[in-house]
Amino acid sequence: MDCQGKEKLLVLYEDNHLIAVVKPENMLSQEDITAEDDMVNLVKEYLKVKYQKPGKVYLGLLHRLDRRVGGVMVFARTSKAASRLSEDIRNHHFLKQYYAIVAGKLLKEETITSYLVKEEKDKKYIAKISSKEDEKAKEAILDYTIVKHIKINDSDFTIVQINLITGRYNQIRLQLSSIGHPIINDFKYGYTGVNIDNSLGLWCYQITFLHPISKEKIEISYLPKKGVWRFL
Repeated sequence: MDCQGKEKLLVLYEDNHLIAVVKPENMLSQEDITAEDDMVNLVKEYLKVKYQKPGKVYLGLLHRLDRRVGGVMVFARTSKAASRLSEDIRNHHFLKQYYAIVAGKLLKEETITSYLVKEEKDKKYIAKISSKEDEKAKEAILDYTIVKHIKINDSDFTIVQINLITGRYNQIRLQLSSIGHPIINDFKYGYTGVNIDNSLGLWCYQITFLHPISKEKIEISYLPKKGVWRFL
């Protein structure tokens, strides 16, 4: 499905209330000052063309993925769906699961709880670990399980499956780095190895939630097979 010939939009699920698509790596979730392609406008254009809609197209942005992170994204096509799903997200009933490839041989499975702050430096943002007493800090929780250990260019890496409990800025990247296992190619958060496939090893592969209208359980999954994900 080609929107204006720019980017091919891979649609995983679609009905009158929702649409789920794959966000490619290195694409914005929503527009910023750069005026580069972003998922919100890409999906709007797809809906406008497919349904021959005049004027503006409604699309509710429910969650975001970092620019360098690819994976499943779910959007609301009605305000009612957006309101109900946003409430589910606040109540942690909107389950997002990720795969990450981290440096080193990770042996311990655990739940990580941290308090994070988002800081701006040289017109760029970065997440940092702070304390519970910090008024600006937000609680960040995830748990992970070990999928398998692999070797890439004679170096040890671990593939982990992540259940994201909260959704803070750069949360997964910072929390995995904080336990000494930064994500492959994540030079922003402590990865010091060689660049492999020029791809951040973090992917949102599955989202599970109750349909906002029918209340049916919806599970949407997608896994890439190229780049660092050939090791999965």
